Amino acid sequence: MKILHIYKDYFPVLGGIENHIKQLAEAQAARGHQVSVLVTSRDRHTHSEMLNGVRVIFAARLATVSSAPVSAALFELLRRETPDVAHLQFPYPLGEAAQFFVGRARKTVLSYQSDIVRQKYLRVVYAPLMERVLARVDRIIATSPNYLASSPVLARWKSKCVVVPLGIDPTPFEAAPALRAASADAQLLFVGKLRYYKGLNYLLEALPHIPRAHLTVVGTGPMERAWRTLARDLGIAERVTFAGEVSDAELPAYYAACDLFVLPASARSEAYGLVQLEAMAAGKPVVCTELGTGTSFVNAHEETGLVVPACDAGALTRAVTRLLADDAWRARLGAAAQARVRQEFTLEQMVTRVMEVYTN
Repeated sequence: MKILHIYKDYFPVLGGIENHIKQLAEAQAARGHQVSVLVTSRDRHTHSEMLNGVRVIFAARLATVSSAPVSAALFELLRRETPDVAHLQFPYPLGEAAQFFVGRARKTVLSYQSDIVRQKYLRVVYAPLMERVLARVDRIIATSPNYLASSPVLARWKSKCVVVPLGIDPTPFEAAPALRAASADAQLLFVGKLRYYKGLNYLLEALPHIPRAHLTVVGTGPMERAWRTLARDLGIAERVTFAGEVSDAELPAYYAACDLFVLPASARSEAYGLVQLEAMAAGKPVVCTELGTGTSFVNAHEETGLVVPACDAGALTRAVTRLLADDAWRARLGAAAQARVRQEFTLEQMVTRVMEVYTN
């Protein structure tokens, strides 16, 4: 089968959707399919290359508007492709528009990763075309039943929606040796792009009320400077390590070293939280927030961790304190978390389910 994935960025750009596409495309190629990915380049030059069995086409980028790359070349490059299936990752308006107007795929599948949350102007301007795109695609993939139930957009298209949870290869996280810190303090971990909706500020505000705990923050992003300043203003700078970007090879050791993983997301832009799966695969319990999205689908309350209200530093304080106070309970939750990943969220299961969407 000829498969074409369409999105704005791809490896080496780091991000949840970028990593998801990479893993899905490489797994499909390993199964013998002819897989291509069409994305924008980081500069004004168009080029293509083979990466782990996947043909990646980088269309020249003209500019970036509201975090969305603009590329005229993407339309012409897409016009040349004749895949059996075109697979879109929503929201990326330019990619969706290109497929709508010039795409030549026999079937179009759209993974609905998130509502357009913060870019209100873009949402209003794009809404008419978005409705036409969603009407035309053959199938819409939602990543969790929670998001399918809570999205006002998906509510209008439920008849063509199917739930396919995101998955990971759990093996690297299960096998990683723990690099324990010299400190006897409990180790908390956050992993993700430092964007507003990650809610790291609420976890930082909770930390002064959680004695003998150290927080490691893995990732970079536009909020890094503000959140470093907040940690300093709260008097906890020495209890927070901003580790920056960490390679895929090094990341499992960070999960292995923590006692507890926290995803304090504050807005629906956090639609799933793949990092939760990584922590759970490492046998770690998770504290996350209730957003009506996949965060509380992945992390089952009082089964694999705790789910607390969003934007509530006090709730985070109480949840983290409860878990750190009970080693045996933490161990049971961590074991259940690891088992849940193996049962529901492996990469192989995800790829099989996506291929079934393509063929049904």
